Amino acid sequence: MTDLFHAALLPPNLLPTALLVFVLLYWLTVLAGMLDMKTLDLDTTHVFDAGHHGPPTTETGGVVWLNHVLAFFNLGRVPLMMLVSLVVLPLWVGSILTNYYLGNTSFGVGLVLLVPLLPASLLLAKLLTAPLVHLFASLEKNHDAGLRPVGRVCTVLLPTSRERLGQARVPVRQGAPLVLNVRLASPAPELQKGDSALIIDYDEQGRCYLIEAYEVP
Repeated sequence: MTDLFHAALLPPNLLPTALLVFVLLYWLTVLAGMLDMKTLDLDTTHVFDAGHHGPPTTETGGVVWLNHVLAFFNLGRVPLMMLVSLVVLPLWVGSILTNYYLGNTSFGVGLVLLVPLLPASLLLAKLLTAPLVHLFASLEKNHDAGLRPVGRVCTVLLPTSRERLGQARVPVRQGAPLVLNVRLASPAPELQKGDSALIIDYDEQGRCYLIEAYEVP
């Protein structure tokens, strides 16, 4: 264990070790209830939409290409930090082993070795998350359907607009509040943290709930 700790702190392994520490700290905060597992999820839905409107342009083509890359690695189908964790862990292990067997202690060489290790870790993460895609989709569908969020009042947790994905909290009688990905249904001013809103529909394509500003009586 001492040797592993020493190897993790060697210059060529510092970057992967820092990423691993970040991931571990994130999951500790999730377990402590300070963060929701989807808090750091990226908004990839507007990227998908951008590729289907207007005439094809260089910018649109690039956006569509990026969307295909994100979808290939299951980003948006599993929580972002779940994917990041499954990339960082093999990246860290690969860095430790590669630098150990090569006898490398140079930070620069370690960075060069990360170039082939990163795509290999991404591909491994894709394989590991493949069985989780249907699991998270089923859990999300069943959880949301049981609580029937549409028609209920929510409180905005992360700012949201028509173009910007945010999050909102829906209180439940028993258990922890339901945290949903939300987006404004109309081009109204952006809703800020603490604002009240009414959930009016569910966007199947964007996998988020559509909301409108609502004044609580």
